[in-house]
Amino acid sequence: MNVGIACGGTGGHIFPGLAVAVALRERHHNVVLWLAGRDVEALSTDKWNGPVISIGGKGLPSGVSMKSLPALASLAAAFFRSWVRMRENPPHVLLAMGGYGSVGPVLAARALKIPVVLHEANAIPGRAVEKLSRYAAAVAISFESAAHHIPHNRIVLTGFPVRKDILNGSSDPVLPAGMFTVLVMGGSQGAHRLNELATAAMRRVHQQGIPVQVIHLSGTVDEPVVRKAYEEAGIPNAVFGFFNEMVRAYNQADIVIARSGAATCAEIVKCSVPAILIPLPTAMRDHQMANAMALKKTGGVEIMAEKEITAATLSDFIRECYRNPERLDKMRESLKKIPPDNAADKLADLLEKIFRSAAG
Repeated sequence: MNVGIACGGTGGHIFPGLAVAVALRERHHNVVLWLAGRDVEALSTDKWNGPVISIGGKGLPSGVSMKSLPALASLAAAFFRSWVRMRENPPHVLLAMGGYGSVGPVLAARALKIPVVLHEANAIPGRAVEKLSRYAAAVAISFESAAHHIPHNRIVLTGFPVRKDILNGSSDPVLPAGMFTVLVMGGSQGAHRLNELATAAMRRVHQQGIPVQVIHLSGTVDEPVVRKAYEEAGIPNAVFGFFNEMVRAYNQADIVIARSGAATCAEIVKCSVPAILIPLPTAMRDHQMANAMALKKTGGVEIMAEKEITAATLSDFIRECYRNPERLDKMRESLKKIPPDNAADKLADLLEKIFRSAAG
């Protein structure tokens, strides 16, 4: 089977796409990644040794503005490039992971009568999956709640495909072992406000005499500033603009401070690491809050709204976690009780079914 996987854009689309790509290759299928050509994609796919097609494209802004026209033009160009490449070497089935990186490949596949499977990572679907679902043979979802928002008669709950290095990667610590470790991360592109809150909170914790160290994934733009803040405060740290060995960070972390993108939520569960989730307030349709609320029901995370949180309240929470390790133990045990979903294999199964059905 020849499979195309459209997973361009951010790490939240790329990493699950890669996880399914690996599962498919282990079953001896041929896989081509369809990307949008962003810098973060090169960093995220550095260990992928298979074919890649870059077709461009930009996300549409919310509402109507002057930015809409160039975005629409870029999506039209992405459709044309996808159509040309697919006509030359058509996949038997296309898996699209959502976001603007899916638009061109999905529309081209539709025009060429290639079956499409969509995957929605979040608890509330994005515009791409909602609009493109009419062209899909099936829609896979990570959260049950997403099904209420997708107009389709074949919705399959697969969960979120987590890359294998999260499950089987190195356990070597990032920083010297033995000290209470906080992991801060804002997603594949970083998060400026989260960086400001976390560095200020960690300085307060350090000034209160609590021995802590921090692993901080800042995004490339804020990396120098974040590192300087910790160095000047005398806090042991490892700051990365981008880090591709996340299992090492998760395994060392006593607690995570993070946004609540679907990939982050899934990885927190897989690695059973307690977390303080600070959903991105500007996320489309507030899907990060929906993700966080779904995960909070497990008892393994706490939620803090960005508009209410301060460095003081965040530092107080970190201090309480340090002083009450049994609280973190309970959160960790709650996450361990969540059964594995084997999402990458479930998606591979679904793609094989769609292929056999189309073949006939």
